[in-house]
Amino acid sequence: MSLNLQTHTEHFTNPLYLESGRILEPYDIAYETYGTLNDDKSNVVVICHALTGSHHCAGTYEGENKPGWWDGLIGPKKAIDTDKYFVICTNVIGSCFGSTGPMSPKHPHQEPYRYKFPVVTIKDMIKAQRILFDRMDIHRVHAIIGGSMGGMQALQFAVHYPIFANKIIAMATTYATQPWAIAFNKVAQEAILKDPDFKQGYYDSEQIKEHGLSGMAIGRMAGHISFLSHESMNSKFGREYKRDDGLYELFGKFQVESYLEYNGYNFTKWFDPLSYLYITKAINIFDLSRGFDSLSEAIKKIQSQLHLISFKNDLLFRNFEMKAIDDILNEIGNKNHTYRDIQSDYGHDAFLVELDKFEEYIKEILSE
Repeated sequence: MSLNLQTHTEHFTNPLYLESGRILEPYDIAYETYGTLNDDKSNVVVICHALTGSHHCAGTYEGENKPGWWDGLIGPKKAIDTDKYFVICTNVIGSCFGSTGPMSPKHPHQEPYRYKFPVVTIKDMIKAQRILFDRMDIHRVHAIIGGSMGGMQALQFAVHYPIFANKIIAMATTYATQPWAIAFNKVAQEAILKDPDFKQGYYDSEQIKEHGLSGMAIGRMAGHISFLSHESMNSKFGREYKRDDGLYELFGKFQVESYLEYNGYNFTKWFDPLSYLYITKAINIFDLSRGFDSLSEAIKKIQSQLHLISFKNDLLFRNFEMKAIDDILNEIGNKNHTYRDIQSDYGHDAFLVELDKFEEYIKEILSE
């Protein structure tokens, strides 16, 4: 069987009313589908992406060799089996891969929004997705799955659209972004804003694609530190030194330093700096209890079968943050959920890397 990868962009002219009170109109949503929708539309699995992800979560584009970011998990005979399920992954509002974001042309003048783009929240992102699904005539789905910021979206779906999904799997995430994660995002924000090439938001995006943006690279390096752990850095790099650098050269590099440099600078050529600022803002202000008297009140809304997965050595969203959701579910007598803490030394990025530790579990949940 084939993956049947299809890429689409949907255009909406009705205003999207945002949590901030502002509106976005018109707007586009880029999305990809895999597999085939069955007759009663009961086989839909929605994938939510993380901060720098996109709608391209599986398969490989023609002429490219880099597959989608969760390719090991999605496809024929894989954990999220496209022979059985119709998989949809949308690019969030505010991103830079085809959905409307800060560098999209602002109607009617065609100049980019830049700072005129409204602050969007995780709730706005899933609201836009719901509107897309309505247009696709999909009003209920089999499952929603996401990790990190994708997990935030999954939890937000659980609370705000309680009967939309039969099952929800939220991984490596939290109920509200904590100061530790906000602090890493602050370093990135400052580094971007203080880079003269950022030109206070009025940069030429073609130039950045060509030359990168060193401030953003530095911010991304800080981010990378939070995605790994002491253990994974030790096993990945140890104290290895770059072969062609001398130990007593001032700018001679350890392997871990060249890894951070490579990933930091490379990243700035394919991810837009304003999108980075807007999406990290959405992550920072994420709080499942906003609009409710307490987190417990918010969680009482959940009707889907909810599966929480944390990773033991995740330094960005600690496993006890997921455990806190599990505790509340137990307190309120919710019998329709599970919580699993996966033994992993990898760190936050385990949900992208150590698929073998949870793929069977996901397969089980989906086929139950």
